[in-house]
Amino acid sequence: MTLYIKNMVCGRCKMVVKSEFEKLGLHTTSVELGEVELQDPITENQKEILLKNLQTLGFDFIDDKKSKTIEKIKNLIVDLVHHKNNDLKVNLSDYLVENLNQDYSTLSNLFSEVENTTIEKYFISQKIEKVKELLIYNELSLSEIADMLNYSNVAHLSNQFKKITGFTPTYFKQLKDKKRIQIENL
Repeated sequence: MTLYIKNMVCGRCKMVVKSEFEKLGLHTTSVELGEVELQDPITENQKEILLKNLQTLGFDFIDDKKSKTIEKIKNLIVDLVHHKNNDLKVNLSDYLVENLNQDYSTLSNLFSEVENTTIEKYFISQKIEKVKELLIYNELSLSEIADMLNYSNVAHLSNQFKKITGFTPTYFKQLKDKKRIQIENL
């Protein structure tokens, strides 16, 4: 049995969600971003308790097909940007089509309709959040960050960063109160 969970965006989320299942004595065969595969069926009572516990932690169940697809798109993009730097060189539309086995125009239209933004804009916002994170860590040069996130050059990264945040990367680095947005709120 597979349950789909909204707002799972990182490894910590997977650990927290798995822990909630274990607290109820539910055995998982796999826990991935956005989905949990259970060894055995779950009762309605267990499902209600689990939902309540997950909601207090900022998660929720996804029951309809559209929402599941949107969540899968988001999880693939988050995983790509924040965990698979080397794969950023692939074409985003090809990456989504390959992983979701659906036509890109269908995915794009559905995403835009439900999220009121495009897949591309969501992808860019994720990349900018990754740039912010890397700037705060102050371990890489802007050139290295641009290369890591597959920007054609530093100017392209800087222009996109300023367009999204209103700041240049250099100015952002100097801010005392750096404003990062939680991934699940993008």
